[in-house]
Amino acid sequence: MTMKNRDDLLDLLKRIDGRGYKAYKDIKDRYDFEQFELIIDHVQGDPFALPSKMRVRVAQSVAGFPVDTFSNPSRQIALCDFLARQFHQATGRYVKGNRGTGKGGLIGIDRPGQEILQTTAIIVQEDFVEARFVFGLPAFGRRIAGRDAAEMFLDELPQVTEAALLFTNLDHDKLYEHIKTAEDADVLRAKLPELNLLAFVDDGAILPRASGIDPRPMSSGKAVPFQSPESMRVAVDLPNTGKITGMGIKEGITLIVGGGYHGKSTLLNALALGIYNHIPGDGRERVVSNPTMMKIRAEDGRRIEKVAIDPFINNLPLGQDTHAFCSENASGSTSQAANIIEALEAGTRVLLIDEDTSATNFMIRDHRMQELVSKDREPITPFIDKARQLYTDLGISTVLVIGGSGDYFDIADHVICMHDYQPQDYTEQAKAVAEKYRAERQPEGGESFGQLHDRIPVRNSFDPSRNNRAVKISTNGRHSIGFGRTDIDLTAVEQIVNISQTRAIAEAIYYATRYMDGQKNLTQVLDLVEQDIQTHGLDVLSNEPTGNFAIFRKLELAAAINRLRTLTVQ
Repeated sequence: MTMKNRDDLLDLLKRIDGRGYKAYKDIKDRYDFEQFELIIDHVQGDPFALPSKMRVRVAQSVAGFPVDTFSNPSRQIALCDFLARQFHQATGRYVKGNRGTGKGGLIGIDRPGQEILQTTAIIVQEDFVEARFVFGLPAFGRRIAGRDAAEMFLDELPQVTEAALLFTNLDHDKLYEHIKTAEDADVLRAKLPELNLLAFVDDGAILPRASGIDPRPMSSGKAVPFQSPESMRVAVDLPNTGKITGMGIKEGITLIVGGGYHGKSTLLNALALGIYNHIPGDGRERVVSNPTMMKIRAEDGRRIEKVAIDPFINNLPLGQDTHAFCSENASGSTSQAANIIEALEAGTRVLLIDEDTSATNFMIRDHRMQELVSKDREPITPFIDKARQLYTDLGISTVLVIGGSGDYFDIADHVICMHDYQPQDYTEQAKAVAEKYRAERQPEGGESFGQLHDRIPVRNSFDPSRNNRAVKISTNGRHSIGFGRTDIDLTAVEQIVNISQTRAIAEAIYYATRYMDGQKNLTQVLDLVEQDIQTHGLDVLSNEPTGNFAIFRKLELAAAINRLRTLTVQ
């Protein structure tokens, strides 16, 4: 059967012009535009509904991308990211925008941020390049605006496609810079284990952001370029940049200290996002971290379902069980303990903690308080007495911003002091202070960290339906998922950087239920979902092609599952 062409689409739009909006359903099909193929996957039923979903597919014989632009996963992901940015920019140049009612006139692709993420917006294969986008079919009231639709399909969309998806029309220098930047970051991150490092921050990096809500770099006139202390400087050879130097943060327990507003939290946040590659010009292009690094904070009010928090909290009043602790409204200390245990369950090897977002009584219990309230009357074992055991027993490192308790000097392997946004190695000074002023507090952590226990999720506690209707899964911003009749609050899961990650996580929760058989523990379920995505791509999470998913870690998927208020585990 011969594929329809652009003339067939024009004839169809003329025929339905002025009819009721639902007549747009007739255009769902595949069309040959000679330079590319247009695939209309989903047609919106109303001008105010979510826009229609479409794809353009360009054969590589036309697109012309050299093999070296997608010859390995790093380059392929970076190429897709670059093309998504080009497509977005081209829509701003060639698409007139609002036409009539609702979302009419929109052609939009999932917009990337400062990070280079694997997404479903652009697909690059050996034989084709595909862009997935949304398309607001125009109308006046609820009557089809066929002429406007024809202009969008036959004039605007081809211009966008040719500008964004043909190699010959792109800035080749910028494209290769984008690809090589991502490739170098991946190589650098892969070198961390052999260097016994948790993270690397290159000399000259710009860590401060424009503002708390603007992730772009602070202007060069205000930002202080990062320079490693000589004692912590590491040299690394990269395939594209060559030899670079920067600060290496070693395994173990690292403290980040210094006065207020001198850059402690700025450094910690840069490490937290070093799990991602960043675009050229971001300032953090060669700031990389262990990919399992998890930022932990207190989270008052969250629900906790049978988490073994007893390494940190035990002997609660009224005999409340902390071997399988449950709470509908957790405190700061119990939530922070649960967040750590859940992160361990999901596979983290590095914890990031900022005292500003921690529960004070979870972090430290000083000598005077120990004298006033004896240990047999205090259920909390503070983190200071467990951090060393986490490393020696489980191999879990910690990077900790601390400004209020020098008692942490006793357990630190490395101490970084931030002064005027520059790091200084204060390890020896901190050890000298600890030796001079012996801590009077007594360790309360026992002989070992304690045991971790498997939890088996119960499948029927995951119900994404609403009022006996079909599956209802949605996102409301980067930190909120609607799952059936309940909402999942991800505000405290700080390493989610893009709403498309949240969308994918939301679908992955439901997808994960296929592996919940009453036998597999949560760790095994997470591993199977991750394996499927690695094998089949993010499309495995959806029944139809979608352009608005971005890659996530199983750590964030676990965090979302653990915050589902209907969750039940064995």
